[in-house]
Amino acid sequence: MLSKSRFGSALALALVLSASASFAGKFNKVLDAGDKAPDFKGIIGTDDKKHSLDEYKDAAAVALVFTCNHCPVAIACEDRIIELQKAYKDKNVQVIAINVNNTEQDKLDMMKERVEQKGYNFPYLYDPTQKVAKDFGARVTPDVVLLDKDRNVVYTGLIDDAPLEPAKAQKHYLRDAIDAVLAGKSPSTNETKAQGCGIKFE
Repeated sequence: MLSKSRFGSALALALVLSASASFAGKFNKVLDAGDKAPDFKGIIGTDDKKHSLDEYKDAAAVALVFTCNHCPVAIACEDRIIELQKAYKDKNVQVIAINVNNTEQDKLDMMKERVEQKGYNFPYLYDPTQKVAKDFGARVTPDVVLLDKDRNVVYTGLIDDAPLEPAKAQKHYLRDAIDAVLAGKSPSTNETKAQGCGIKFE
């Protein structure tokens, strides 16, 4: 039988674990819809400038896309991300792509080449420490975290339901979530399981 002191300690631990678990979604093990987004700053971009989340404080929504250069799924989603930024630019929505892989194909100089080849119309940031991916619960590329104007998490996961075949997409999760945020509503789907290449954490 537990003593009162041991029972109290066990209860306190259970409450702490319960509270911690509430901050993770079903698929994203770090963040859930409604959580305040972690901050990031000083992350180098392909423009050779350091970027922070606060830099985009006036945006109505920010879509963080954890991606990379080499993954076939990430490559298949590039045009969709470019088109998304083009479609929502006038609605004050900002896309930010972030790469945390440290393979030779994913280093900053290769990222710069990719930006030039594809004509990225959004910042492409490189975090070799991988901290920002861990803070946001990203585990594959691509993996999306959508933030509202108050920088609360409103959606995590897939861009749409056909990562490798855009023409077959039936559910446009990220676009629908952005539309909901701009309308002052909560997305009908706030989390999906991202599909892609596993981030190469060190």
